[in-house]
Amino acid sequence: MKLIEPDELEQFSDLLTRQSWSLGDFELREADVTDPGSDELLPMKGYVEIRRKSNGMAREYPTGDGTVWVAAFERDLACGRFG
Repeated sequence: MKLIEPDELEQFSDLLTRQSWSLGDFELREADVTDPGSDELLPMKGYVEIRRKSNGMAREYPTGDGTVWVAAFERDLACGRFG
């Protein structure tokens, strides 16, 4: 099951567009670290790695139920952490 929800991908894309970043310059990779032996009622968890292709800068953000990785990414963009 995917950890990144369609609305989060839309928020990510909208954020980059609003701030004049190229969507094609960023790559998302998600990793599910939910315990496969856990009860299905437990929340899913993992992380999303966002990498800027043009300079190789990357950061990881927690993702899954109840996370706000898009907001954390936006703060990192504002701080210049992606160059």
